[in-house]
Amino acid sequence: MVTSEQRRRQLAREKYERQMERRVEAQQKARRRNAIVSAAVVAVVVIAAGGAWAGGAFDAKNTSKDQTAQAAPTPTAPMTPTAAAKPVKGCTDPAPGQPNGKQWKTEPAMSIDTNAKYTATLDTSCGKVTIDLDAAKAPHTVNSFAFLSGEKYFDHVKCHRLTTAGIYVLQCGDPTASATNPGGSGGPGYQFADENLTGATYPAGTVAMANSGPGTNGSQFFLVYRDTQLPPSYTPFGKITGGLDVLTNIAAGGVQGGGGDGAPVANVVLNSVTTDKS
Repeated sequence: MVTSEQRRRQLAREKYERQMERRVEAQQKARRRNAIVSAAVVAVVVIAAGGAWAGGAFDAKNTSKDQTAQAAPTPTAPMTPTAAAKPVKGCTDPAPGQPNGKQWKTEPAMSIDTNAKYTATLDTSCGKVTIDLDAAKAPHTVNSFAFLSGEKYFDHVKCHRLTTAGIYVLQCGDPTASATNPGGSGGPGYQFADENLTGATYPAGTVAMANSGPGTNGSQFFLVYRDTQLPPSYTPFGKITGGLDVLTNIAAGGVQGGGGDGAPVANVVLNSVTTDKS
């Protein structure tokens, strides 16, 4: 026969087991919530150049829309390695100089031949990257890129953002990026409409514009070094034809702080950018 004391202990044990089950369930729910939040963060990162996606990973906010080339902001300090930017094999000290920070009120007039072939060359502190630009499908984007490179706007500009989780891109083109300002908000003063978005995909080698919403393209762009799933919201305007290994080497160096999104460990600076017609 079960005594009253045994019965009391049994009930207490069953109560304790129920409490533990509820605690485990609560922990599992919390982990699921955290996983959902993490997935949402990745989704946001996937949706820069105010540097994810719908929330600003490729968010390219332009904070100087009303400035002119004659009223350019004070140039940022020369790009030099910082204490956080560890050496990465294949990378060297950037060429001496600083971004010119020019600004324009309006998009440059069309000057390219949409039937011609244009090639951009990014001479970076970590190696050279060549890009075939698609003037036929993204004429305004290529025209703007050619204009800015001709103005040496990209020269000495740091590539300020590397993403190695969920999406696989290196983002460049913000002349305000520096050791004290990680970048993501600089632009040439003008914005222009999206192009070439119908059916757009972002396989390895794609070069596309960063933005902070429809029709907000400026100077910031990203280089895809590994197949990446993104919504068709970022104007693809070129294909990397040489130097993909340079990008994968930069990516292998990782992100400062060890995360999956932020300033690259490598001190990647655009020593010069040129666009040539052939």
